[in-house]
Amino acid sequence: MIKLLYNEENLPSIDTLKAKNYEGAAPDPENPIKRIGVLTSGGDAPGMNATIRAVVRAGINSGLEVFGVTRGFHGLWKGEMSQIGMRDVSETLQRGGTFLMTARSKTFQTDEGVMKGARMMEVYGLDALVVSGGDGSFKGARALARIGVPVIGIPGTIDNDIGCTDYTIGYDTAMNTAMEAIDKLRDTASSHERCSVIEVMGRRAGYIALNVGIATGAEVILIPEVGFDFNQDVIRTILDGRNKGKKHYIVIVAEGVGSAPEIARKIEEQTGIESRPTILGHLQRGGSPTLRDRTTASLMGVRAIDCLLEGRYNRIIVEKNGKITDVDLEEGLATTKTIPSIEIENARRLS
Repeated sequence: MIKLLYNEENLPSIDTLKAKNYEGAAPDPENPIKRIGVLTSGGDAPGMNATIRAVVRAGINSGLEVFGVTRGFHGLWKGEMSQIGMRDVSETLQRGGTFLMTARSKTFQTDEGVMKGARMMEVYGLDALVVSGGDGSFKGARALARIGVPVIGIPGTIDNDIGCTDYTIGYDTAMNTAMEAIDKLRDTASSHERCSVIEVMGRRAGYIALNVGIATGAEVILIPEVGFDFNQDVIRTILDGRNKGKKHYIVIVAEGVGSAPEIARKIEEQTGIESRPTILGHLQRGGSPTLRDRTTASLMGVRAIDCLLEGRYNRIIVEKNGKITDVDLEEGLATTKTIPSIEIENARRLS
């Protein structure tokens, strides 16, 4: 059972529990983990269902009881959970989204909300929690870990912006969805001699925009990691293409850079070329996950169960150099990454 380090009376602010005095949960040989919960939090990503399925199947086959928590941390503190078995995760591998659903929780962002979540785990007899989500979800997991709840994080976000892992579940599917949509938009852009300005997701990261831009042969790719001069890098590029006989243009914009409608308006005003904006939006979060997302999610789910069985708590499951491994939760959240300069230079050379 969970042994909380703090209670409502002596709980310090979560923000004051820094890594230097963080105790965390330690394995108890006399009380091994027997019952766990799994939840998905934050934005949904293709492959989350494969993650849940892997945690459930690997957990049950290892002798654990698994409870599914609906609506993320919001459902946790409200006690929205029930035991799930093998049949409950049948035919979920190929489905997008998350059948456990997800939600934002303002309550869980408070110290009181974190304690409510921990207490509800005690009510249901949960010994540990597996959390699939992005950076915000891992911070919620860390808040639980700092008061003594064993947690494991699995990176599930299309943005691929988790610093400690090379890859996040949902990223490949999102890129393929965007690529297919842009290929179709190119067909109509070429028919009407237009400039298509396409905004893709990624929050404050340009991973989707850069790779999709390369894959679709975009003339211009705008990402948060690289500053740009609008006149030289956008207008001049399009005009040079027109003057060489080009009849249509694709401009890929990461959502962290700006608004596709505003950029399209400026292009049309300055070049006279008809420009149409398209915001792909949440289309990129849906759809059946690709092979890579299904297998990565499955293997990460198995690794999460291995960590719990081996008493390695408060870990983030990651992919490093093509291999599934795990890192300390605190260290993982402190890690940052950015797009390698060589990848940006290669995109320039291909434009």
